[in-house]
Amino acid sequence: MATAKEIVSFRDVAKIYHGRAVAVSDVNITVKEGEFVCFIGTSGSGKTTTMRMINRMIEPSKGSIIFKGKNIRKYDPVKLRRTIGYVIQNNGLMPHMTIKDNITLVPKLLKWPQEKMDKKATELIKLAELPESYLDRYPAELSGGQQQRIGVVRALAADQDIILMDEPFGALDPITRDNLQDLVKHLQETLGKTIVFVTHDMDEALKLATHIVIMDSGKVIQDDTPDNILQHPANDFVKNLLGEERLLQAQQNTLSVGDIMSKNPARITLGKSLSEAIWEMSTKHVDSLLVTDDNNKLKGYIDLETINEHYSKDSSVSDIYANNLIKVKKTSFLRDTSERILKQGYKYVPVVDNDNTLIGIVTRASLVNVVYDAIWGKEELENPEDANLPASITKGSENA
Repeated sequence: MATAKEIVSFRDVAKIYHGRAVAVSDVNITVKEGEFVCFIGTSGSGKTTTMRMINRMIEPSKGSIIFKGKNIRKYDPVKLRRTIGYVIQNNGLMPHMTIKDNITLVPKLLKWPQEKMDKKATELIKLAELPESYLDRYPAELSGGQQQRIGVVRALAADQDIILMDEPFGALDPITRDNLQDLVKHLQETLGKTIVFVTHDMDEALKLATHIVIMDSGKVIQDDTPDNILQHPANDFVKNLLGEERLLQAQQNTLSVGDIMSKNPARITLGKSLSEAIWEMSTKHVDSLLVTDDNNKLKGYIDLETINEHYSKDSSVSDIYANNLIKVKKTSFLRDTSERILKQGYKYVPVVDNDNTLIGIVTRASLVNVVYDAIWGKEELENPEDANLPASITKGSENA
């Protein structure tokens, strides 16, 4: 297999304000093509400053940054920024422009033909998993999560090879944030883009990154893969940033979702009636069903409470199902899924393949059976309350 090429290289880079205030110093980092790199650290650690030096939004005071084999100082700053995608926390959409115009803003500056821009806008709205009709809407007509989806795919509009993301999901609710993380990871893996992502959330970094750069007080403390950082934290600062629980998890044999998932989740297709949904719930002894299309592609879920509120003999599952659910891949680490189910209160998480086909389900009950040994490494105890385990494990496990 060919070795990935370097796309960005920091060489003894520093940023000093007013001749004495050191924001970043002695940074030596190499980013390779196709990597998902997360810069993480506490507030004031220098992570955002470091990332913004890549597209010259901030100019380095010392050292050199090489982009595609050329010192960034030799690029025209405006042209450089047009070749690098950029996503910020509040999405940066222009409120007076349609979604199509927002998506094609950079291609228009690059003087693309209108036909090419229209084709790109249609392609990207589909990648954002939003209806094509949204291209004619304005940002205010979309939810916060939908706007951020547009912000993400807009960064791909000019076919940039590298995308910078500055804490893009920090202001979103947990479910929307999880779904957007999945979208970004999927796009990165599918399109082969290089992403440099700033976050202060270690769970987010461990979930997304293939390469993590931990910073403190303007210096790089550890620069490595997520697994190596978990297994070999560089110092006490890194250990504290990871937390005792994550370090304990890393010491155990790593299980995947596929090791414990059930292969026969309770499900129903979009075209079925609500009466059929109730019958299916009754026979399976559940109060919710996963919803798929006729090709077993996961679409969402439907629960008994929603059916009771909207029941009609003429209604079908497709009329009232919800699509705001968390899903995971078979190869996902069990530690990440346990976080979602046990700590965030979910009853279950559906498992899908790369084509979004439903292949299984992980439930709270199945996790509780393995969590003590596989995740927290606790010996079996007669009284779980004495184990000082997270309350979300002991609360509600009877109803799993």
